[in-house]
Amino acid sequence: MSGMDINYLPIRLALGVIVVVLSIVVGLIYKGIDRKLAARMQSRIGPPLRQPFWDVSKLFQKETITPDDAVDWVFHSMPLVALVASLVLILYLPLGPLSPILKGYGDLILVVYLFAIPGLAMATGGFASGSPVAAIGAQREMVMMISYEFPLAIVVLTLAYLQQKSFMAAGAGTYHVFALETYVTNPVWSLVTTPLGIIGVALLLIALLVVVPSELSKIPFDAPEAETEIAGGILAEYSGRDLALFYLSDAVKTFAMGTLVVALFFPYNLSPTLEKWFTLPSWAVGGVLVCPWIIDALFFLFKVFLVVFFAVTAVRVAFPRLKIDKISYVYLVPATLIALVGALFIYLDVVIGGV
Repeated sequence: MSGMDINYLPIRLALGVIVVVLSIVVGLIYKGIDRKLAARMQSRIGPPLRQPFWDVSKLFQKETITPDDAVDWVFHSMPLVALVASLVLILYLPLGPLSPILKGYGDLILVVYLFAIPGLAMATGGFASGSPVAAIGAQREMVMMISYEFPLAIVVLTLAYLQQKSFMAAGAGTYHVFALETYVTNPVWSLVTTPLGIIGVALLLIALLVVVPSELSKIPFDAPEAETEIAGGILAEYSGRDLALFYLSDAVKTFAMGTLVVALFFPYNLSPTLEKWFTLPSWAVGGVLVCPWIIDALFFLFKVFLVVFFAVTAVRVAFPRLKIDKISYVYLVPATLIALVGALFIYLDVVIGGV
């Protein structure tokens, strides 16, 4: 899949603004769909799909309260840091037919670090609030981040290893195994040559999907917030505009996490398949065929929705909240073992298949 090329600076700036706005809108829409589907799966009516937009609007109109014992500038700056990090994160991700607005040779590593910033911002804000309840939530957030970073690192390094071996087998002079565009143009499923390799890639996908709800602090991995236990945890002292910024950060990060999974494992377009069966309209704007582009963009949004549904919605409906020690165990033992077995199978595929 080749994305739309965007090298002209004014076009890149304009697209960056559009992508930032749309990522907020799409993230809120996904939150609304998630809440509605979760309610239906639990035999409830659930809120309307536009409820997240109402929530954000209401929070921006409410008073922003500062706790007496809070470190003011840290407490109020962390929500903005979380939102900005989430929006910058979107700019480094390939969005279906659209190439990343910001791109380089180490995008994947940078993206992994950017995903950690909103969580760190929430933890810092919790500590800065001066609330013992928020401090407990912040401690849980730090423990959880340390736990899931290990299987996530194994997935990233194994995929990079597979790309490197593929480039070396092809005799490429230069290769950028940590550039996300590499995974778009060279899907990992096409790089494995044996059943072991296919199973290995599938296991890496499972390991990454297990990380998704924890990255987003969703049930069963929402111990840092846990409203019924620690009254909201990290967010217990936040209100008004600050809470709205955290809410928007969560929406954008949800969209970004689904986008990362799609970019690494399902970077396929629908229009090339349709063109084999139908003649698509040849409207063009700036040298880009509009109809295939729209089809691929909608297909991309559908793939992200499926990731969010299976990794977030279905999981939080099916499982109860886990204690923080159980969360650490899940990531440090089963998830890590799944990722390591996947890495071993891919190594065997490379050795046997001669990639």
